[in-house]
Amino acid sequence: MGADWSILPVLAVIFLATLIRSAFGFGEALVAVPLLALLIPVEEAVPLATLVSITVAGVVVAQDWRHIHVRSAGWLVVSTVFGIPLGLWLLTAIAETVVKAILAVVIIGFSAYCLARRSQYELKHDRWAWLFGFWAGVLGGAYGINGPPLVIYGSLRHWSPQHFRATLQGYFLPASLLGMCGYWVAGLWTLAVTRYYLWCLPLALAAIFLGRAINQRMQGRAFLRYIHIGLLVVGTVLLVQALRG
Repeated sequence: MGADWSILPVLAVIFLATLIRSAFGFGEALVAVPLLALLIPVEEAVPLATLVSITVAGVVVAQDWRHIHVRSAGWLVVSTVFGIPLGLWLLTAIAETVVKAILAVVIIGFSAYCLARRSQYELKHDRWAWLFGFWAGVLGGAYGINGPPLVIYGSLRHWSPQHFRATLQGYFLPASLLGMCGYWVAGLWTLAVTRYYLWCLPLALAAIFLGRAINQRMQGRAFLRYIHIGLLVVGTVLLVQALRG
């Protein structure tokens, strides 16, 4: 009975993280992995979060593939591949705390500026998508935090809530699949991870559909405000991690 009750906090974390991801298109990594690591070994927490990420992205893409900016997603995915090797080098060459502190300051500064400015700058084309995708690959390869550059790019493109959510999942699906292949090769996709995933799957699916309903009720300007507030939270969490490290 004790073992049965011990799964409840894990289920709660997965539900919350999946709801955030489904509603806004990002943000679950900074919720899921740190909280799961308090409950289960980190070598199980990371693959579990990745499996859930694949599930969210797969369902959203199947539901809302018409809302995906295919060209944008394609540029972001391809350029990410080229950024990963630099990220792996960064992992060994520069202290994680330094990179996280710099990233946090950039994110906080960008979001604060966008929240304070009444008229926001808009990118009207995909010419710079490769740059954001590249840095997503760098940060993903180094520290598994490839989301912020993608979210900043989506906010600059002024995508609608539906396009924002769907296009980011069009990126995260192949990226998470590649990551899961790496965990499988490294022997981190274990029977325990699969068990946790199967327990969490029903609640994760419920959170995906609930998040979609929330997303569809959001309006453009209000959604952008929520995105920048979310980025402020992400930047603050990264800054706290850097200072503690």
